[in-house]
Amino acid sequence: MVQKRKVPYRKCVITGQMKPKKELIRVVRNKEGDVFVDPTGKKNGRGAYLSMDLDTINKAEESEALNRQLNAKVDASVFEDLRELLKENQVDEG
Repeated sequence: MVQKRKVPYRKCVITGQMKPKKELIRVVRNKEGDVFVDPTGKKNGRGAYLSMDLDTINKAEESEALNRQLNAKVDASVFEDLRELLKENQVDEG
């Protein structure tokens, strides 16, 4: 009998929804205090997950929820990276 692998779930910090890790984007703050998008989901540091949709990314930027989650100032460029990643993923799917 082949055992099904357990799918890791994570919670979106904006919507509060639990989703499979692959459906979320991870934003990381490393020891140096740098905040960046982690498309692999494997980089070291404190991570926060966001749903892959524009509304969620915009809400995250407006509410500064990521700042609180990561205890760091999240630069506007991080949100630009998130939007860029979202566009790339939509191109791949469409």
